[in-house]
Amino acid sequence: MIPQASPGLQYRRHQAEIDAAIARVLQSGWFILGPEVEAFESEFAAFCGAERCVGVGSGTDAIRLALLGLGIGAGDEVIVPAHTAVATVAAVERAGATPRLVDIEPDTYAIDPGAAAAAVTPLTRAIIAVHLYGQPANLGALHEVAASRGLALVEDCAQAHGACWQGKRVGALATVGCFSFYPTKNLGALGDGGAVVTRDVALAERVALLRQYGWEQRNRSSVTGDNSRLDEIQAAVLRAKLRALEPDTVARQQIASAFGTGLQDVVDPPVTRPGATHVYHLYVLALDDRDGARQRLETAGVGTAVHYPYPIHLQPAYEGRIGRRGEFPVAERACTRVVSLPLYPGLDPAQVDRIVSGVRQAVRR
Repeated sequence: MIPQASPGLQYRRHQAEIDAAIARVLQSGWFILGPEVEAFESEFAAFCGAERCVGVGSGTDAIRLALLGLGIGAGDEVIVPAHTAVATVAAVERAGATPRLVDIEPDTYAIDPGAAAAAVTPLTRAIIAVHLYGQPANLGALHEVAASRGLALVEDCAQAHGACWQGKRVGALATVGCFSFYPTKNLGALGDGGAVVTRDVALAERVALLRQYGWEQRNRSSVTGDNSRLDEIQAAVLRAKLRALEPDTVARQQIASAFGTGLQDVVDPPVTRPGATHVYHLYVLALDDRDGARQRLETAGVGTAVHYPYPIHLQPAYEGRIGRRGEFPVAERACTRVVSLPLYPGLDPAQVDRIVSGVRQAVRR
């Protein structure tokens, strides 16, 4: 079976560098907010083209702390796409704000800027642009909406490490960018981790306070804070893997190109937005007979996954509270059709051919 994701393979591909990084931390005896975190923050900020990076405990925390750093909380609304990881919405609610869902574009599955503009109310404070599946949302149009309404534009970059919009990497293209380093991400740790990146130094300082009890100095809280810290071992692992991110991205793009060539006459390959660079965190197809195709692919030894089977407003925790069935039809239809194929560095040409052959046999038009 070719698994849909293989974080173990990603470790083995960079095992020598990762093992050396972990050993370096263990030998140092410094495990929380030390030199490895500082070095990673500097290196990742430079990679994104940002002034500052603040390492935190998870991607969910990155969004939450970014919103709190912007002064967004109780009584405020934040516009979020209805088709995204539930973490995006959970972070908004954990910040005390109210998610206001909007529909998505039918071809890219990203937030629809027109729907976002129509959803703005006097309570709206921010729009979250989720760079879903590995390519940027329509940042040009979203910037116009945010600027014309005086809103913050927050990039959810959890699936788009290294993706570009108009030649510049995501994360530093709006008010603030939020990353996850979950093990399956394009830049993944060996556990949880996240980061807030921004060109706004004052905002970065506020987030840095919030991640550790509001301490300006140890044991002296100047604001009410939390405990959400990127640890030294994860930072060291991320430093090792950051050096390989660009060649790994090229490998993802080459596999995606092979899929597109091999499947173009039987399925519609993922759309790449003009002016954007897709980094293929996920290679997602839309199939009418998704369940049947997935069963046939499993029989052929090809693993698949569905990201995501339910739009936010039809999740039991949210249905009837922040949306109802029929409100966001594009998201609802997408969630019945999308399927993610295996795509990650380390797949060999024979495996790529097996995946292409399996899809060709499994898909019935």
